[in-house]
Amino acid sequence: MKVIETAIPGLLILEPKVFGDARGFFMESYNAKAFQDATGLDVTFVQDNHSRSGKGVLRGLHYQVEQAQGKLVRVTRGSVFDAVVDLRKSSPTFGQWAGVELSEENNRQLWIPPGFAHGFLVTSDSADFLYKTTDYYAPQFERSLAWNDPTVGVEWPLAGAAPLLSAKDVAGKPLAECETFA
Repeated sequence: MKVIETAIPGLLILEPKVFGDARGFFMESYNAKAFQDATGLDVTFVQDNHSRSGKGVLRGLHYQVEQAQGKLVRVTRGSVFDAVVDLRKSSPTFGQWAGVELSEENNRQLWIPPGFAHGFLVTSDSADFLYKTTDYYAPQFERSLAWNDPTVGVEWPLAGAAPLLSAKDVAGKPLAECETFA
């Protein structure tokens, strides 16, 4: 597994080894020992989630103020633009964002530590998005950072079209009003 560090400390792009031939391909999507050896992180995942969304759907930017979740995310069908925002006030990159394309072609994964808001925009006709979490979903602690907060400035590849949003995401708060982490 290849690990690519991003400009935000702790946020890692992972490229698993993919073995392919005329029949197709094989890859280990997750191996606890390989993950720990490559990243130096000893994490326990407690929940796997799978969503399917159509082109132009934007989900996020979500986080939990308690039971904060680390996430290992990937796309198994289609492609997305994945974005995260550092909500750790003690971090030198507080309020900054990073984005990466995740797709069935590049097989990339993104490790998102606890303390980040996370979201993605579907850029293909549809996409299957899978992610592992280090804590359980707790709707009473879930919050949404406004996907379009100009003080954060995520550069979503919208191609001139408005994204399709849930009511929860329409109601997302600007960073200045968000609950954040120490």
